[in-house]
Amino acid sequence: MDQINNIQVVPCTSSNHLKPFRVHYSQNGAKKSWDFMRTHESVSVLIFNTTSHCFILVKQFRPAVYVCEWERSKPGRAEQKEGEAELEAGPAPEEGEEQGETGAAPDLPPVSAGVTYELCAGLVDKPDVSLEEIARQGVLQECGYDVPVTKLRRITSYRSGVGVTGAKQTLFYAEVSEENHVGPVEGEPREGEAVEVVKVPLQEAMTFAYDESIPKTIGVIFSFIWFHSNMSPKYKISTNV
Repeated sequence: MDQINNIQVVPCTSSNHLKPFRVHYSQNGAKKSWDFMRTHESVSVLIFNTTSHCFILVKQFRPAVYVCEWERSKPGRAEQKEGEAELEAGPAPEEGEEQGETGAAPDLPPVSAGVTYELCAGLVDKPDVSLEEIARQGVLQECGYDVPVTKLRRITSYRSGVGVTGAKQTLFYAEVSEENHVGPVEGEPREGEAVEVVKVPLQEAMTFAYDESIPKTIGVIFSFIWFHSNMSPKYKISTNV
């Protein structure tokens, strides 16, 4: 687990990825307003390794998730006050160890509170590049597998964060083997990504999907269900439903 420190929550005055707006409209004669964020659309890829019969996910620290957990455990403490010292989050406590023994500030949750399991994904921020090519690049950069565009199967698209962003995400499926593995995982350095590849055995997939103690995106749950309904008979392996 990466060391996470110097945590601050401050106002966002500008961003390369998010732009806040307020829309005014009338609904059934009543005037209303709604605040939202404009952001890039994205792609995600469910990767199945046919050599080891496992799914390839990525695990990474998500600041937004961490701050939400911080606010949930200590309401009002996450917002940085002027002049307040920077805080350092400690690692998850070892078995039998209290949170205060890890060296983190006593009111901070462990770093693991902000770590989520996700599908490999990428932003649609290049208008001249196809969704399939963006998905292919994401699989290569995040997971180290070189998958031809022709081997990507489009599953569906959906709206994520409909109350805040309304952005569209397109979901693909890719089968890989160890022969496709071409190099180490780096993520996207320009975006500050630091991802860890995780393998979930096919037999454990549905248990993993419904285990609420494992923080994950809705894309992981949906894609595992899709695989169980559409692909698992091909491999004749139980997915523990």
